[in-house]
Formats: sequence, C-alpha cells, structure tokens
Amino acid sequence: MTTHTEIAQQVLSGLGITDLESAALAGDWLETTGDVVQSIDPATGQPLGQIRLADADDYERVVQVTQEAFKAWRQWPAPRRGEVVRTLGELLREHKDDLGSLVSLEVGKIKSEGLGEVQEMIDMADLAVGMSRQLYGKSMHSERPEHRMYEQWHPLGPTGIITAFNFPVAVWAWNAMVAAVAGNSMIWKPSLKAPLTALAVSRLACEALERHSAPPIFNLIMGSDAEIGERLSGDRRLPLISATGSVRMGRRVGQVVAGRLGRSLLELGGNNAIVVMDDADLDLTLRAVVFAAVGTAGQRCTTCRRLFVHRSVADTLRQQIAAAFSSLAIGDPMQDRVLVGPLIDQEAVDNMQKALVEAQEQGGKLLCGGEVIEGDGYFVRPALVDARADMAVTCEETFAPILYVIEFDELEEAIAAHNAVPQGLSSAIFTRNLQNAERFLAATGSDCGIANVNIGTSGAEIGGAFGGEKDTGGGREAGSDAWKTYMRRQTCTINHSDELPLAQGVEFDIAS
Repeated sequence: MTTHTEIAQQVLSGLGITDLESAALAGDWLETTGDVVQSIDPATGQPLGQIRLADADDYERVVQVTQEAFKAWRQWPAPRRGEVVRTLGELLREHKDDLGSLVSLEVGKIKSEGLGEVQEMIDMADLAVGMSRQLYGKSMHSERPEHRMYEQWHPLGPTGIITAFNFPVAVWAWNAMVAAVAGNSMIWKPSLKAPLTALAVSRLACEALERHSAPPIFNLIMGSDAEIGERLSGDRRLPLISATGSVRMGRRVGQVVAGRLGRSLLELGGNNAIVVMDDADLDLTLRAVVFAAVGTAGQRCTTCRRLFVHRSVADTLRQQIAAAFSSLAIGDPMQDRVLVGPLIDQEAVDNMQKALVEAQEQGGKLLCGGEVIEGDGYFVRPALVDARADMAVTCEETFAPILYVIEFDELEEAIAAHNAVPQGLSSAIFTRNLQNAERFLAATGSDCGIANVNIGTSGAEIGGAFGGEKDTGGGREAGSDAWKTYMRRQTCTINHSDELPLAQGVEFDIAS
C-alpha cells in the first residue's frame, strides 16, 4: 500500500522537484543554508519531507531579484501580464489532482476540499485575466475651462505575501494573481506547516514565467516569523505586505508596516456566527451549519463557531446537529466518504481540549463530541456545546470544530450578541422572511465583512471582495475592486488652453 509520504514524493517528483533543500526562489532556486524543518502529515504524524530554511543573506538575494523584476514587469501592458497569469491557470488545471492530493496530505483537508483549493487558484487566474483589461480609472469634470481631469492606476511595487497553513495555496493566489496583473512582483512567505505545496505551486509559477520570457515576479522564501517575517514587514522596499493568519500575528505585522508608513492588507481571525430564525428551513440550515462548523476540521477563518437559534426551534435543531456530528466519517482525508480530517498538529488538539474545559467551567454543557481519537495523527470528534453569549470562551477563536449553541427570543437580541465579539469576518442568517433578512443585512445588522442569507459562513466565491472588520483586519482580497490595493492612484489634470486659471477662483497675477 502506498504511504502518504510516498504519494507526496511522487507528486513533487512529477513536478520536477527532487531537491527539497531549496527553500527560496529568486528567479532560480537558491541552495539555502538555514535550519531544517519537516513537513508533518497531520493524519499520521509522520514526515512527508523536509526543507532547509532561508537566512538573512538568502532574503537579501530574493528581495534584490524581486526589485529588478518589478522594474521590467511594470512596463508590460496589463493584458500581456494577464497572458502570463492565464498560462499559470492552465498549468494548475493540468496538475489539479496532484496538487489537490498534496494539499490534503500536508494540511489534512479531505480530498474534495484539497481539489477545491486548487480550483480556487484556477478561478483566481481566470478572474485576474479579466481584470487585466479592466484596471479602470475615472474621468472627472474640471471647474477650469479647457482642462481635462482624470485618474489612473499604476503598479505599486514589490509585494510581500504571508500565508497561513489552512489555505496554503489559495490565499497566495488571491494575492498573487491580482498583484501580477496589476504590474507587481512579489515574495511569498508560506506557512512552515505547509512548505511542500508552496514549493509545488512556485515551480508551476516559474514555468509560466519561462514560457513567456517574463521577469521573475513570482518569488518564494521560507523562514521563521522572527527571521523572515520581521524582515518582510519592516522592509521599505516592499510597499505592501499582505498577511493572513492570527490576530496576534496581524497586530505585529500591522504595527511594523505602519511604522514605516507602508500598506498592509490583513486577513486575520474570525469568530463567525449563524442566526437561525423560527421560520428557517431546518433541513437547509442543518446541512449548511454542519459544513460550516466542521469543514477543514474547523480550521477555516470562516468556520461557524457560534449558532444563535430561536428558542422555538432550538431543541429540534440541537438534536439534529448532535446526530449529524455523531455520524460524520472521521479519518484519512485521502479516503472516499471521509468528511472530517485531522487538526494540523498536537498544539491544535490541546487548544481544543483547553477551550472545552473553559466552556464547561463557564457554565456551558458539552452535548456531544470533543474526544481525542486515539491512534496516529491528530483526530478529534466535532463538539457541540450549549452556551450563553456572555461566556468569555465564545468571544475567542479556537481553531477547531467546536460549535456553541446559544438560544434567543428576538432578532435584535441575536444581532447584538452576534456583534459583541472582537472579530468581524463572516456571518449568516437562515430565514424565509424578507424583513428578517434585510434587518440582518442593514447597517444596524451584522457588522461583518461578509453577510449571507440562507447559506453558511464558509465557502466564499472569489468574485466578491473577501475580508472582514474589527480584529479581522479590514483587508479585502480577490474580486470586486480589491485590485486597487495592489496599485497606486494618480490624479492627472491637463490644461489644453493658453490660459492658467487657478482652482477655487484664486488669483495670482505676476504680470507687471
């Protein structure tokens, strides 16, 4: 029987990656000299491979190459830049199954979710190709006669992209595809819990550039937060740092980048909730809640962690969720019919157990699940907890499949409790009543960056701008006009007259 390690090595070998000592890409692969880090399979606890990290000298080489690449790339017409991204999307299509397997192996997502993450990269490539012909500016009417005023957008510069383990490649694509068509070069610092997927995708990105004789805009560096993350955040040569991860990490990145007056795009924690009204379709609700709560083993920033249920339907829905949780197939994420894979590591398991203890100490009642499954890997059973909105643990984001059920009587009561947490990423309401839906979507309703009606909190489409408010960081990635983050705006005024009228009627005549 083929082991997970053997599958991972076969995928990497098929992509031409045989030397895992190279953990930095600056046009060409660099032989790095830092510490060795293993990629651990969360389903078995066994290593899938190891890499050697980059050091300060490696970092400097990557930044210099990225700077020079930007100088050339920004002069390529945007539609031509889009053709490079189109080629990368085609390469991702060709290798979708292998890459999906690698995602599943390295971070424990079930295979359909691993494939879905690769599809998200492909979708982002398609979206970015279209964007390459739609980087629009506005034309404004000038108050001065025979003057034309308009705005245009220019490439911003080399961009740092810091990604987390739970979406090891999709989040890179949200940033990289758009940054590329916007005319920027970039440096990717992936999570050290998912280095192999970063190597694989970077290899394909490098091939796309080679096919078009394009400058090396897609670069990679692997290192610790202290060694590499701090350098990226504090480097004035990188005008934009996009960072996805914990609130703690985001606060640090935001402070360092702000200290040099750079731009930061932060996608941080979520503590997402679903509100279920008394008129909700409970069958639809059940399916949405279960996926939102246990998808990626509860390790999505959009995972549903709090469920506000109208008191009249609470008992019924609570029983249905408990039955569904108890019947979920948990195990090897590469196997068919498995719906819940492992947590990423032992620390995640410990954090889940700690949160469950705190919940019960604060008056919550564990209804089902929460057990650690003995054996290889980091498997747990999703937990359902009866809770109150004033319990401190419900205001925290535990990256694990814990769902807190909180009853309410009036929608205003649910919305107030829903908003009374530091995070503000994703939210949803289930109702057949138009008035309830509109109240939830109003300015006095959900305070999150994403608000849904009759769908769950996770699984956002790339056509809309993705991101949240408050401790979630305020960043926006992917669709809509998120491309503006990666560009600089320039307002232009052209005088095609022989006169020099000043704005606001100011007179300044120096004629004698």
